[in-house]
Amino acid sequence: MAFYPVIMCGGAGTRLWPASRPSRPKQFIPLAGNRSLFQETAIRVAPLAGEAGRLIIVGGAGHRDWIVDQLAELDIDAQVLLEPEARDSAAAMAAAAVWAQRHDPEAIIGFVASDHHIPDHDAFRVAVVQAAEGARSGRIVTLGVMPVEPSQAYGYIRPSGRGLSDVGEFVEKPDRAQAQSYIEAGYLWNSGNFIVAAQTLLDELGRHAPAVLAAVQTAVPVATGGRLQVLGKSFGESPRISIDYAVMEKTQLASVLEVDFAWSDLGAWDAIAASGEGGTGLHIFEDAEGCLVRAPDGVLVAAMGVRNLGIVVEPDAVLVCDLGQSQDVKRVVERIKTVSPRHLDFSLMPREELADGANRFADWLRMKALPVWATLGQSDDGAFVEALSLDGRTPPLPRRARVQARQIYVYSQAGRLGWRGPWRDIVGRGLDRLYTDYLRSDGLCRTLLSPDGAPLDDTAMLYDQAFVLFALASARSAGISEATLEDRATTLRDRLLAEAPSTGGLREAGTHPYQSNAHMHLLEACLAWEEAGGDATWTALADRIVHLAQDKFIDADGGFLREYFDAEWLPAQGEDGRLVEPGHQFEWAWLMARHARARDDAASLEAARRLYGFGRRGVTDRPVIAVDAMEDDGSIRSRRARLWPQTEWLKASLILAEVASDGERAGLMDDAAAALRALWLYLTPEGLWRDKHLPQGGFLDEPAPASSLYHIVAAFGQLVDTQRDGGIKGVAHLTLG
Repeated sequence: MAFYPVIMCGGAGTRLWPASRPSRPKQFIPLAGNRSLFQETAIRVAPLAGEAGRLIIVGGAGHRDWIVDQLAELDIDAQVLLEPEARDSAAAMAAAAVWAQRHDPEAIIGFVASDHHIPDHDAFRVAVVQAAEGARSGRIVTLGVMPVEPSQAYGYIRPSGRGLSDVGEFVEKPDRAQAQSYIEAGYLWNSGNFIVAAQTLLDELGRHAPAVLAAVQTAVPVATGGRLQVLGKSFGESPRISIDYAVMEKTQLASVLEVDFAWSDLGAWDAIAASGEGGTGLHIFEDAEGCLVRAPDGVLVAAMGVRNLGIVVEPDAVLVCDLGQSQDVKRVVERIKTVSPRHLDFSLMPREELADGANRFADWLRMKALPVWATLGQSDDGAFVEALSLDGRTPPLPRRARVQARQIYVYSQAGRLGWRGPWRDIVGRGLDRLYTDYLRSDGLCRTLLSPDGAPLDDTAMLYDQAFVLFALASARSAGISEATLEDRATTLRDRLLAEAPSTGGLREAGTHPYQSNAHMHLLEACLAWEEAGGDATWTALADRIVHLAQDKFIDADGGFLREYFDAEWLPAQGEDGRLVEPGHQFEWAWLMARHARARDDAASLEAARRLYGFGRRGVTDRPVIAVDAMEDDGSIRSRRARLWPQTEWLKASLILAEVASDGERAGLMDDAAAALRALWLYLTPEGLWRDKHLPQGGFLDEPAPASSLYHIVAAFGQLVDTQRDGGIKGVAHLTLG
């Protein structure tokens, strides 16, 4: 039976105002040392999981960043379950029990609060291991702490004996006289820690609080997800009730283990002062005794002739209280609700919603990016530049065919989306330069030119041919009437097919002849020509590529797509064969969803959903960003994160949301908003961008590659498509016009 420690991160800690507030509750603040109470708890309980179990965190969605950041500081891995809204401890514990029982039917769980101060970690773990023995026999074991004073801050437990025994009675927080009588009668402090088998807790919830269990079982995702999951909206349908009222006061299975280690819930400023480690900041005392001072950097606190005071300074509020009245700080908080509600919490910048981000995106493209790349990014003869430095200069770089083709697509698409700039002239000059400089006499496209336009590499890369086909289709769909567009495209396509095997995949030139990536862009070109009214060969070729993806590129068991293969289209040996790129999972998901819609093909849609799910594992928690590379087991190979995977995440989440059920659709639209926020990390106000986000933070200092604009405009195009289907609330009309 594996052990699953669960840290419960609920609670607001109002008695510790002004330091503890809803957006930064006390468990995430260093109150008794250099680490937060949550971090100390994680360090204390994580070893209990061993190799077979897993640490679980249950917290509010609003505290996501605190949880992720503080676990990362400790390099502790955990399964994080986020509540969409607080429903008290019964629902939170039920969620962890459902998750653990689905992964391990015999799981033993230790529920601990995130805000308790227990200096002796070893003694605590010994007690939990002893309590787990009782849990294995079907008991719900709570830890009862030997009292050291008649505290009015805690509930009490009457044990039926010493050591591990049945619970005789739970009692609420008493007055001081009653607390003294409880101590004399052998009562214990109720620590709020519970050790129980997951199945036992679920059975007792089903017996005594079935509405809680029913709501939570639906809310916990059934499929195996990432290390961070948001519980479904049905979680909010659970009754708001504590585990004490829901189960512990009704069950016949309650036991208590008497423990005598030092314990405090640090629930008020007097308890913080008593820890001896709660003071922070610069202060000067003159004839001042027994005082606690907490002040931020840059603030000096001076106190004279005072005794037993708590002085707590925050940038927007100051508390001065007699430490003996610390329990009454919550009365001050109640008055603040009427007098100055803005001081109840810290001011937070809200996360940009999808509608606001989409409208801002349209403005940025219309007024910044498209004009900049139409002027600084294209010469008079129609040649597009490879890159622009962040000060708008053009570095002398070799010119790739794929960039020329991609920029033709960009401005063709801009025209289709209503941009009023000179897109026809830009596309026309771009096509002329493509024909003159890049197309060989056999109709295929060379790959590389020197900065001044001389041929450097005549190789006909399949990848480049795909983008030439795509550019020609885009120009045709935009209304460019140039007569040879379709003839050039069919000549190039037929030449590719004539040199390819009659079935299976097409070979790429270069060091990786058997790869999925070039096929992906060839599929994109085929679908574009279908939409532009091309002949039936485009449809047949699109279907051929999709079938190849389903049979060879996509792993049958894992649902993910590999990058490189051998001549039999089996996974390549070594690291090449294990490489999985989250951006390509999303990009293929988008294309497979388009194919599914065009053919009413359930298999393509299911493949798209599985690809998306695996790619989503490559999105990190902090920052929320899609990384460059994973292994085929879903682990991260490279935490560097380029711009383009963010756009593909956005496209895939939007198109899958269009065909999803209500519950799934809400999650995908949330993903789309997160993907657009991730993209905004890269974009500059001048219409340029940074390309490579580094694992240690920040960006590589380099020019903005022109090739990224293809991804950016394609993502905006999908936003427009989703908005036209009524899929983005708050956006009336998304256009570049």
